[in-house]
Amino acid sequence: MGGSPIFYLCPMQSNDGFSMMDLPTRLEPVLAGLGYELVMLERAGRGLVRIFIDKPGGITIDDCVTVSNHLTHLFTVENIDYDRLEVSSPGLDRPLVKPQDYARFAGEQVTLKLRVPMDNRRRLSGQLVGLEENAVKLIVDGTEVSVDLRNVDAARLKPMV
Repeated sequence: MGGSPIFYLCPMQSNDGFSMMDLPTRLEPVLAGLGYELVMLERAGRGLVRIFIDKPGGITIDDCVTVSNHLTHLFTVENIDYDRLEVSSPGLDRPLVKPQDYARFAGEQVTLKLRVPMDNRRRLSGQLVGLEENAVKLIVDGTEVSVDLRNVDAARLKPMV
């Protein structure tokens, strides 16, 4: 993940010239209409499209089946070239990929992986305060720390053990 990443994608064209780069923008309202949030979309090798979804209360296997069936039909209609589709929950260590994720998960424990170290540290763990003017605020060892969002390589919720 980069400074303000939304999705990981590799370019891919459908037969009608529709770019995979447009896919997240087109999928978000479709999934929202079904009651799901598009967390992340990955285009992996050998024609694999991997989609991570979420909803309040979490994702079940039935949710994944529902979305997979819906998207299989949508991809056929849109003429999107792919070999395999995987639909999954983002997991307990959900990635924070959109700016609004930092507000939504304020108060939760998170781990940040930094592009450029701060105080000789590439990883920070603490309680997320939120996002303020493109700076991620978190409390690390009792001290509030501010990290430029562009310096965040990856951010994930830290599951409670």
